[in-house]
Amino acid sequence: MYQNNQGSLQNFGKVNRPRLALTMGDPAGIGLEVILKALADPAISQKYDITVVGNRDLLAQTYEKLNLTQNLVPLVNPDLLSVINVELKEGIKGEIIPGIGNAASGAASFAYMEYAIAQTLAGKFDGIVTGPIAKSAWKAAGYNYPGQTELLAEKSGVKRFGMLFVARSPHTNWTLRALLGTTHIPLCQVSEKLTPQLLTEKLDLLVECLKQDFGIEKARIAIAGLNPHSGEQGQLGREEQDWLIPWLEEERQNRPQLQLDGPIPPDTMWVKPGQAWYGNSQMQNPADAYLALYHDQGLIPVKLMAFDRAVNTSIGLPFVRTSPDHGTAFDIAGKGIADATSMKAAIDLAAELVSQRMAAVKL
Repeated sequence: MYQNNQGSLQNFGKVNRPRLALTMGDPAGIGLEVILKALADPAISQKYDITVVGNRDLLAQTYEKLNLTQNLVPLVNPDLLSVINVELKEGIKGEIIPGIGNAASGAASFAYMEYAIAQTLAGKFDGIVTGPIAKSAWKAAGYNYPGQTELLAEKSGVKRFGMLFVARSPHTNWTLRALLGTTHIPLCQVSEKLTPQLLTEKLDLLVECLKQDFGIEKARIAIAGLNPHSGEQGQLGREEQDWLIPWLEEERQNRPQLQLDGPIPPDTMWVKPGQAWYGNSQMQNPADAYLALYHDQGLIPVKLMAFDRAVNTSIGLPFVRTSPDHGTAFDIAGKGIADATSMKAAIDLAAELVSQRMAAVKL
């Protein structure tokens, strides 16, 4: 059912290198382009054992099309890659149109994900790097998941999971880590979904991740308030007074090894990270990680600082999973102008986290 086409780069010094499955994402988007650009970099292709999960024909078509553009960024020839062809239902491949997400492209990207997850759980890969998908295309194909994270958790059989965004500053080499308390839900549902139990679960995951994947035993974690000015002592919202501050005080008592700052007003929490990212000389003592309470509270500042470098990391899974922090960008698909920086960062981070876990097992 599946065919593994092995290119000449496949056996280049693979001993002890992290084995990564790299899914193509939605084939109508920029996923194929950023893969071809990322794997053209010897610092990526020769450093890690990477298998592309998707379809070689679609990669080849993208390669040929991009070579006709005035594309100054090197592309890897798909013939040189290790590619697993995932079989699609009859007719689907012919309905995939570059730049247009539809049921066919959604079905393809879902099939790539299912295969990569199954093979990783079976021990064939150490981690997964996922290309960007379109949730609307998944829905059109009949798959009602909020995103790839939820599918990964379901297939892995885990109930505790989170979305951690990681980025390393090109200015200072400081590492930004931001976890979301809630993820893909409407803003009007945030206050009802947020509970002390949920935040304890997210904090547990974050502490475990910092220790397991980054070697940080005694972390400093900054936790955002929910309301403007963290509620202004109840004048701008009651959540902080009613349960967030009492919850945080209890967590401080239960976790004396940690420094838990907060609840920090959301409009000022990101000042120190910004200073640490850009190298402001007045920056003092940034946190090891930041816990934002909802999607945009965390991702607006993260993308403002690190749009081309941030990596979406799923924590709580039995394996490493990373993804570039951008979407399918259907509007520029096939034009040769997509930036592969975030894909490279996702591959690098996945390999780094796999290596960290392997080293910990050997101790």
